[in-house]
Amino acid sequence: MPSSPDVSDPAYVRARAMVTLFERLEHLCEGAIAIDRGGRVIYVNEKYLASLGLKQTTEAIGRPIEEIIPNSLMRNVAESGEPILLDIMELGGEQLVVTRMPIEDEDRNVIGAIGFVLYDHLESLKPLLARVTQLESDLRLARRQLSNARAARFTLADFVGTTAAIAQAKEFAKRAARQSVTVLLTGETGTGKELLAQAIHNASSRAEKPFVSVNVAAIPETLIESEFFGTAPGAYTGADRRGREGKFRIADGGTLFLDEIGEMPLQLQAKLLRVLQEREIEPLGSDKISKVDVRVIAATNVDLRKRVSDGAFRADLYYRLNVLSIDLPPLRKCLDDLPDICARLIEDISASGDFLNARITPSGLSALARYDWPGNVRELRNILERALILSDSGRLTGDDFVHILPVSAEAGPGPAPQMTGSVVPYAEAEAEFEKQTLEHALAASNGQISEAARMLRISRATFYKKLAKFGLASGSPPV
Repeated sequence: MPSSPDVSDPAYVRARAMVTLFERLEHLCEGAIAIDRGGRVIYVNEKYLASLGLKQTTEAIGRPIEEIIPNSLMRNVAESGEPILLDIMELGGEQLVVTRMPIEDEDRNVIGAIGFVLYDHLESLKPLLARVTQLESDLRLARRQLSNARAARFTLADFVGTTAAIAQAKEFAKRAARQSVTVLLTGETGTGKELLAQAIHNASSRAEKPFVSVNVAAIPETLIESEFFGTAPGAYTGADRRGREGKFRIADGGTLFLDEIGEMPLQLQAKLLRVLQEREIEPLGSDKISKVDVRVIAATNVDLRKRVSDGAFRADLYYRLNVLSIDLPPLRKCLDDLPDICARLIEDISASGDFLNARITPSGLSALARYDWPGNVRELRNILERALILSDSGRLTGDDFVHILPVSAEAGPGPAPQMTGSVVPYAEAEAEFEKQTLEHALAASNGQISEAARMLRISRATFYKKLAKFGLASGSPPV
């Protein structure tokens, strides 16, 4: 008869402990599978077969683990000897809680790995699964919201007009959309450069990716490099410890729209040129270079060729940006399209406000056609919205624009008015004219200081001083 085992023998107790642990785990778990050092399946229990889509264990034995469980991490455990004690694995559309452990021989050499599926039998893990599911749901929602926030709204149908200049701009935009070339949009302020940039993005293969818009002139010069290229963690005093992604990284795969590109500092122009040529960025404070796939659409309302000749803009960057140039015509040269443009703008304004049955009459269009529109379509929208707010009927006539347009369009050309009554002192008349000029520039630029100053051909600092002089704005210009 065989002798009874010595229950006081530590080796016997350890052996029984391992057998007992394995038996208990196999009983509690939903499945068990083991592999050898080479990643081939050497064991799978009956309970696991249905989840794996198998009928018998022999179908799995000897096959690479990845053929049985795609994206399995079992091979990693067998090769590294490091266990993965708790993990979430997706199999057949179901999330499973799994544990994976290395198998060692008597000399503690790793000879394989074993994994157990612990899903339904450990009730304490159900709250964890519920939490993971909720976090994944929140993550999907956040990604959708971020995608929407970076989505381009406009299409080529929103770029209204059939005159020759607009038709040509649309044709070039369609050609640009079919390629990933760099595009340079030129034209006066308010002509719809960002609208056309969004339309190009939406008509391209990048439409599902981010559209990121940056006004170069609006970023302080001290921050512009980090805004574009990001920062490494703790790159400088006060920097975010986690680092910060720049606009190029955020726009990766999509389109980066650089408005007022002519205002970019010279030192940054060299870095932008490198990104356009090499398709790689280096965050501020980092020595690591990473690849990016971004289509750049730049826009300007200044003559970049003149800025090149003045030494304010790099010639090599200008040529790199000007692969395909699209010029957007001013509104005063597209007055034949004024009825369609007004109709589209009124439709858009009505959708965002309580303006029922809003429309413009022929006399209203006639009044608008006699104005030269220095602020172009942006100013036209501003005027139409103001007229609708002040109108009781929503039916805009020429009379509705008499006191709204910066210069009375209804008056038209005519003889100079006769002076009557007392004469206004020259200094007072000059001050009133200067004040009205500032107000008109602000109206034409929709309140954008940089554009208003550029229209008047004065610096932003001078513009701020004049605003303060007439009580139109308080404080001093930003430094």
